[in-house]
Amino acid sequence: MSATDIAVPVAKGPGGGRSSKNQGRRGNQARAWRWLPIAPATVLLLLFLAGPIAYCAYIAFTDMQLTGQAEASFVGFDNFTKAFGDENFRNSVILTLVFTLISSILGQNTLGLVLASLMARSTKTIRSATGAVVISAWVLPEIVAGFLLYTFFSKEGTLNEILAWLHLPSQNWLFTLPIIAVSFANVWRGTAFSMLVYSAALSEIPKEVTESAEVDGAGSWQRLWHITLPMIRRSIGTNLMLNTLQTLSVFGLIWAMTRGGPGNRSQTLPIFMYDQAFNKSLIGYGTAVALLLLVVGALFSVVYLRLMREEV
Repeated sequence: MSATDIAVPVAKGPGGGRSSKNQGRRGNQARAWRWLPIAPATVLLLLFLAGPIAYCAYIAFTDMQLTGQAEASFVGFDNFTKAFGDENFRNSVILTLVFTLISSILGQNTLGLVLASLMARSTKTIRSATGAVVISAWVLPEIVAGFLLYTFFSKEGTLNEILAWLHLPSQNWLFTLPIIAVSFANVWRGTAFSMLVYSAALSEIPKEVTESAEVDGAGSWQRLWHITLPMIRRSIGTNLMLNTLQTLSVFGLIWAMTRGGPGNRSQTLPIFMYDQAFNKSLIGYGTAVALLLLVVGALFSVVYLRLMREEV
């Protein structure tokens, strides 16, 4: 008898070929059980987040109003066409970009990095005191911070009192430079977040790297440009993205200080959206502006994410 004539028994589980099907069924059941703990959270997100967003998207394509209308009708892209042809909307877009550039990209980001760098070189007492002062502005409610900064920048406010004591000319900052005043107010309130992000990022840089560069003769600016900034690049991108998105949605601070005025000289997109939707009762048009603001935030996010993926 040859070796090929010997029958080799093949082990089969109970039920023969049905074993693999049972195993596949049990695997599907196991995956379903893994999804079960997050099912309530998923339902809540769909109900209270995705649902309202979808409804707002629908309203943006209607002529819904708060008063004087029996029922809303579908108008297609008329609200968006109206927005791009509206001079006040274009003015709000420009002011929003100026406000974001000054208060977030240049102000909070740069000042937060400077404070974090100085605190890293200071004593524990100075770090605690500085952190307490800066964070106290951050934890204030936005509307409270707005009223505080209103009293600082107003005609009879603290800033003009300081300028008068220094024999420097004073002015009504909320009237002459309203968008600059609210931008600095947002810097004062929001810098703490950037400071905390950069403090954590700087603490992760190995001291051996900076000490070696210092031994090799690299100055402070050279170490900052060639070592510190490249090593915290991802933290910079994350901080810029979060700060920008938060700044684009600032409403209470500006409303408390200027209400978008005088005229429309500090009317950013959130203020313009509120004015159209609730003061003028144009809910459909105001919601369309809100969707356009959402698109602006998405574009900023895409830019930051692409920059974060690039190699240094």
